[in-house]
Amino acid sequence: GTKHSYWSIRNRPHFLDWANRPLPFKIYPKIEPLPLPRDVPQIGVAALSALSEAVPSLRADSVPGVQDLARLLYFSAGITKQRAYPGVEIYFRAAACTGALYEIELYVVSGDLPGLDAGVYHFNPADVSLRLLRKGDFRGNLAQATAMEPAVAHAPATIICTGTYWRNAWKYQARTYRHFGWDNGTLLANLLAVSAARPKSCSGSWTPR
Repeated sequence: GTKHSYWSIRNRPHFLDWANRPLPFKIYPKIEPLPLPRDVPQIGVAALSALSEAVPSLRADSVPGVQDLARLLYFSAGITKQRAYPGVEIYFRAAACTGALYEIELYVVSGDLPGLDAGVYHFNPADVSLRLLRKGDFRGNLAQATAMEPAVAHAPATIICTGTYWRNAWKYQARTYRHFGWDNGTLLANLLAVSAARPKSCSGSWTPR
């Protein structure tokens, strides 16, 4: 937790500036969206099994499709509920986050997949879509950045988590550095669990950098 005293609060007061509230989503207004399937069927695997059981190794020719990517992205960063309050609407997502501010953004770096060309994509949960930021296969760049980590070097697609600092710091200030670890870990746990529940086409591996 954070230690406060009477004087620390009096000397450094902090109030939420609702007129300057950050946007809940990262927006690329000039890039056309590539819609993802919204009908994400239940997998039928118990949550405890997905969390606790060993994940079988993938076959070398196992390649996820767009439906698999949509499932992974939705159950980690997708919007599951909306609630309106006076002057503000809150979008709740699959993975919990400090203050419901959801500062973690997801990107997909992939080779050619069924229904998706090789490229670097941003996932927008607001309209359940991908936006192509860079065309081409950049998986080799990721592999080099992770010292040729096998799980990254051999992956047909990798999901990358980044943090938008201001979205959380608007409320929590310097504590946001700590929250990046908490919130990113929660989201990664969802990704790993969903991957484990769909072992024929997805495999989870966490590579911190």
